[in-house]
Amino acid sequence: MTASTLLIAVPVAVPLLAAGLSLLLSPFPVVQRVLGVTVLAAVLLDAAVLLVHVDRSGTQPLHVGGWEPPLGITLVADRFSALVLLVSALVCLVVMLYAVGQGTAEQRVENVPSVFHPTYLVLLAGIALVFLTGDLFTLFVGLEVMLMASYVLITLGATAERVRAGMTYIISSLTASILLVTTIGLVYSTTGTVNLAQLSEATADLSAGTRGLLGLLLLVVLGIKAAMVPLHWWLPDSYPTAPVPVTAVFAALLTKVAVYAIVRTQTLMFPQPEPWTLLLVLSAATMLVGVLGALVQDDVNRLLSFTLVSHIGFMLFGLALSSVAGLTGVVLYLVHHITVQTALFLVSGLVERERGTVSLRRLGGLASTAPLVAALFLLPAFSLGGVPPLAGFIGKLALLQAAVARATPLVLAVAAVVLLASLLTLAAMTRLWLLAFWRHPAEPVAESPAQRAGEGEIPLASARLMRASAAAAVLVGLLLVAAAGPLAAFSQRAAADLADRASYRGAVLSGEAG
Repeated sequence: MTASTLLIAVPVAVPLLAAGLSLLLSPFPVVQRVLGVTVLAAVLLDAAVLLVHVDRSGTQPLHVGGWEPPLGITLVADRFSALVLLVSALVCLVVMLYAVGQGTAEQRVENVPSVFHPTYLVLLAGIALVFLTGDLFTLFVGLEVMLMASYVLITLGATAERVRAGMTYIISSLTASILLVTTIGLVYSTTGTVNLAQLSEATADLSAGTRGLLGLLLLVVLGIKAAMVPLHWWLPDSYPTAPVPVTAVFAALLTKVAVYAIVRTQTLMFPQPEPWTLLLVLSAATMLVGVLGALVQDDVNRLLSFTLVSHIGFMLFGLALSSVAGLTGVVLYLVHHITVQTALFLVSGLVERERGTVSLRRLGGLASTAPLVAALFLLPAFSLGGVPPLAGFIGKLALLQAAVARATPLVLAVAAVVLLASLLTLAAMTRLWLLAFWRHPAEPVAESPAQRAGEGEIPLASARLMRASAAAAVLVGLLLVAAAGPLAAFSQRAAADLADRASYRGAVLSGEAG
């Protein structure tokens, strides 16, 4: 095994092996904790080295077991997959540290040891497999590994509310999975392969009607997982009830994994020579429905969940432009959105710890009693709203520049929706911050859970670890601003890779690094 193939294998294999070991170590939560953090740090380091390697050497394949396509499983690392893998590993590490501080990671139900650590590692392995896979069936397997872990995590604690919300999430996900595997079967029956590199050639030989139908089916089934309007019904009711670290990692990664799959499959299998009308309309609907829903919410986590739906539309808009500039905007916005959602949900957890609620009707005055929490929330909130020079502004600017370059009437109309949705997002986040942090509380402030429990039951070190983890998530967003130039240049190279199907085929099928 070469160094290149080892770098590709580690993010999938090591977390899976460590998950089994972690399960055996259930009676020793401290050892579990050390193992989990160590594995996440190792995957983060591996992803960083892999990113540098593919940027210098081009797309790198790994044929598992030495079996070439179409018989074997192929993993592929290019600039796009390496970048999202690096950001995802970083987010997973930050959330893990927050969970350790909060105690989520070691909570027991009726003396049954917590399964958080092994399940969380399986989740990471599934995410990494989706990012690195080079064929449709392994993409399905990666999504299922990720979703099976998420079914366990979303019902941790097993309250009636969480089980009800978990049922909505599980039924929606299973429905999408059945439709996805059916669609993959249709693709195989018409082309004779599920390898993405081979499909990039085979789909070109199909009739326009068959190619359009298969492309639409893949968009719809992956759109359910990405919460694209009108397929978003499950998300606002599912995420807010889970434990804070679980909600944070779900909001940051699960829908973005589906967006990644949409971008990967559509650019390789069904490239559009002109702006894609259907996806432009769906992206505009997703932006508007999500942000309008956010404006009427009185619960911090539900409000953030609706903005999550809305901003999926921004990424779909970049894909719909069908240009390298549009894909550059998608890559930039994807990275920004992963980090900003993590930060907002982790800080929301700090708010709940301070006041015991996330209801905007009962919050208020946190800017004076918890100024650090108020500042930590304000920065990503402004970034989500697109305030210059924060990362959200950079992503939106890239998308709008790509839209101007296309300049068809429909593209410009949806670009206007991008501006409107950005302003409404800023209005929603400003309202949230003013109600939760600035105004006087509408009701007398009760003692926080921390105050009621006393410092003896909530160690100061744990509280500091939670704050430090949330601050680290905010800091990552600021680092994206500091590195805006190199990040934009890298994103442009990653977008060019996505548009260059011949180079991808050459790297996977012939070993010619693109």
